[in-house]
This record gives sequence, C-alpha cells and structure tokens, in this order.
Amino acid sequence: MKRLRWIAPLLGVMLLVSACSSGGSGPSPGPTTGTSGVGGTVTISNESGGLWTCGFNPFNPSVSFLAVGVVYEPLIYNDILTGTNTPWLATGYQWGAGNRTLTFTIRSGVTWSDGTPLTAADVVYTFNLLKRYPALDLNAVWSVLASVTQQGSNKVVMTFSHPAVPFFYYIADQVPIVPQHIWSKLASPVTYKDSQPVGTGPYTVQQCTPENIAYVRNPHYWQPGLPKIAKVEYPAFTSNPPANTLLATGGAQWGGQFIPNIKAFFVAKDPAHRHYWFAPTENVDLYINQTVYPLNVRAVRQALAYGINRPRVSQIAEYGYEPPGNQTGVVLPTFRSWYDSQLASQYNYTYDPAKAIQLLRSAGFTRGSSGVFQTPSGKPLSFTIVNEGGNSDWVAALQMVKTELAAVGISIQVDNLSAGAYDTALYDGHYQLGYGFGYGGPTPYYELRAALFSGDSAPIGHPAASNFERWRSAQTDSLISQYASTTSVSVQHQIVDQLEKIMLQDVPLIPVTEAVDWYQYNTRSITGWPTPSNPYAQAAPYNFPDWEVVLLHLKPR
Repeated sequence: MKRLRWIAPLLGVMLLVSACSSGGSGPSPGPTTGTSGVGGTVTISNESGGLWTCGFNPFNPSVSFLAVGVVYEPLIYNDILTGTNTPWLATGYQWGAGNRTLTFTIRSGVTWSDGTPLTAADVVYTFNLLKRYPALDLNAVWSVLASVTQQGSNKVVMTFSHPAVPFFYYIADQVPIVPQHIWSKLASPVTYKDSQPVGTGPYTVQQCTPENIAYVRNPHYWQPGLPKIAKVEYPAFTSNPPANTLLATGGAQWGGQFIPNIKAFFVAKDPAHRHYWFAPTENVDLYINQTVYPLNVRAVRQALAYGINRPRVSQIAEYGYEPPGNQTGVVLPTFRSWYDSQLASQYNYTYDPAKAIQLLRSAGFTRGSSGVFQTPSGKPLSFTIVNEGGNSDWVAALQMVKTELAAVGISIQVDNLSAGAYDTALYDGHYQLGYGFGYGGPTPYYELRAALFSGDSAPIGHPAASNFERWRSAQTDSLISQYASTTSVSVQHQIVDQLEKIMLQDVPLIPVTEAVDWYQYNTRSITGWPTPSNPYAQAAPYNFPDWEVVLLHLKPR
C-alpha cells in the first residue's frame, strides 16, 4: 500500500505548515560502519497501484517517492518518530532575525553521481527553481519564503516574509536538492522525465522497466563505506495479493502493505526472521462539516464522539493493527510527550452511549418513535458519511460506526465513493460527515493545524487544502500563528496543549483510529532494520527520504 507524505494538492492553495526544529548541527549522519562487507540485494514488496513509468523527477508527485532520498537528498533528515534532526547535505542551520531568516551551512566533499562537486549554488538554484516553476513547489515553501541567496562559499540564507518556523520540515527534509549543471539546461523542468537521474544519494538507477527498477550502489557516495547493500530491486505491483505472496515466499525482504492475518500468512513461516512493526503516525478521522445543521451544534458532535466504540473498530475492522484514536488528536505512543493525559481524563471520551444520549436530550433533541433523535423542528439526526470505497478496512469500520451510532439514536448512511468523487466531495465541502486520513508530521501540531487552521479551509464549493470540516475559530488561528513564530519547545508544548483542549471541548472532528506505517521485514539475509526499540526512521519503504536512511543502516548478514 503506497502512502505518500502529504504534499500540496494541485489546487492552487497553500498546504498546511509543519512542525519546527530548533537549530544546531545535530549528530553525525548515518550508522557507524567500516568500509568492508558490501554486498547483497534488498527486494522491496510494496503495492504501488501501477507499473513504473521509469521517470524519477523528484518534483513529480507520482514518482517522487522513487527518487527522493536514495537518489536526491535533502539538507536535513528529520525522523518524525523521535523528533531528531540529522545533518545531511547541510552540516547545520541557524535561525535569526526573530525567526525570519534561516541559514544552512552546506557540506563540503559531496559530489553528484557524475563526479561534479555539490555546492551552495546548487541549493540556491534548487529553491529558486521552485519559485520560477510553482508546479514543482509541492510543499508551497514559497508561500512563506521571500528570498534564497548564497552567502560566502558554503552558506545559504533563506529569508521569510513572516516567522514560519513550522516550514523548517518542508524546507529542510522535503525539498530534494538537484544539480544546477544539469537542471539549468532543461527546456521544461516541470515535464522533465529524468530517466537517468544524477543525484548525491547512495544509489543510482541501473535499469528500469515497467515491471522493475534496479538501483545499484553509488561507489562515490559521500558517507564513507556506505551503503553496505549493493543492489535494491523494486518490483511494481498493482494489487496487494502478489506483493504479499512475494514476501510470504521469501522473495522480498522489505514490505510495505496491509496483510490480513499477518502472523499466520507471513510470520509463522519463519518466526525467527520474519517480523513486522506498524508505527502509528497520524489519525483516521471522522470529519464533521461545520456548515451543516445540527452538526454545527457542539452537543451533537460530542455525542458522536461518545457514541463510537473506537477500540472495537480498531480490533475488528483494522485487525488490531491500527490503534484506536483519542479525542485530543495526539497519536500515541508516537507523540506521548505531547499528550495532555490529565486534560484528556477530564473529558473521558471512552465509549459511553448513555452519555451520548444524555447530551442530546440536554441540548433539546427528542427521540422519535423510530429511535432516532430529532431536532426541535422535527428533523431527524440522520447523516451520510462519504468514504473512499476502495479501502476495504474503512468500509468495514464505517459499518461498525453506523451500528454503534444507531444505538444512541443517530442514523448513518455510508456512501462508498470512487477516489475521485470522494476527493471532490471532501475538498469542496459537499458532504455531511467524511472519513479520511489526517495530515501528520514531526509533532502533533502538523495534524492539528491541518485540521483546525481556517487559512487551509475554503468556502463551500471551493477546494480546501485541509480543514475539510470548515472549522473557523479566532482562538484556534491565534494559537497556530503563535506556534509558527517560536522555536521554544516548551512554548510549542503549551500551544499544543491548548489545541488539544479545543479538540476535547468542541470536537471539530473525531479521530477514530490511528493510521500506521505498514512495514514487514526479513532478517534472514539482511540486518540493521528499524525496530520499536531503535526507531531511527519511518520504516515503510514508501516513506521518503526515510527509505534512504533505512538502506544506509542495512547490511548483508
């Protein structure tokens, strides 16, 4: 199951901003290794939904996950599971001028795979390329940048139009640096296929066919002795079953998709070497359209939250792989240090049908002869949930939600749509309730901002970048703006605590389960994999640039 990190939709609207980083040089990149022991092949089994086009343009969202990291590298690597920043093509960074400037020091001794040295000019060129061609600016960094210039021989200074600390993640981790000596000669960078990419990364593309991509070790990679894995094979799969079979038969070492009954199908065949780890990274939410009466009544939203049995949905519809969500919106255990447990316990959003019924009655709703509550004017509390019908686990989850809410007097119909129709309904606001992913990042702020910031929403009939429920609150917007202007971690925690209170008190949307990174791995021939005790990267092969970091830690047994 290919799941890409959130990028700005091609809607001409600004993406949510992301969490921040405080500055400094950080630890040395990559694992500690020698120069011996190079060899072996890692085969990836990840259902991508189609055959390969053999294009590797890192600014083309349909293929960027195949190039960013292993071929084209970022300035700083950010591990969202631990919150740590690791210097990559930049050795350090520094905020200045009241968080309106950000200066990177560019690493020396790095060469492109064709032997040309990387320079600060390449970095400046890359960012100004995104300004010149907005279609390449997938994370809308130029919505906050004012200029990017070179200072001296090895520094790049970025000036912001206003304090935008949360954009550090997109600028440092999510913008791949490309070579000026090649890209400056292109007639059309937007349509450039990039079939033979030249990057600074640990691998080059040896061969590509619609059925398979073969990456081979870059012998001139700037981290001495790395990578240890000589070759990476990436077959194309259009559905899960053949990808799952390749994993189950031992033909692949690294998987990234949903496997029903994974213990019997995959692990049991070689339990000493076959493992999986599904780290929660974001929520799967019930979006509540705030422009629809009576969903814009707080008591109704609270009743919905108390009326859904999240642990049961998690256990049955998601096989227990995806944990139940919690109403603060903070994903656990990944972001436990941000979770205000005391505040959450005050509201106690456990499954409580009696509480849901009491809330509705106290708000003036009466239960009709059919068992469905009605508004004072006699309108039934009957709503439709739009869902992407191709997600079988979501279909199962919403059938459970429908049954659970019927028990508290709320009638639900599930509309399982095609992907295109679902996106249109959600983005344009033509729905009552919707089911979908939250947009996460290195701290809970990312997802809370995406859900609650009015600047990312839009009037009904116009596409929203996020905040599909059309939540509007001056208090919420003020908190989000305050976060964007500070590098103080303690202040950021205080702000997120207040955003959690809004989630608990007002219920703008309901986190039902926590989406996970699908990740299976085989240690029979390859070692060094990320584990819960060593979460050095997001482990699923579709995460970028994380898959580069994983490959740099792997070595043949």
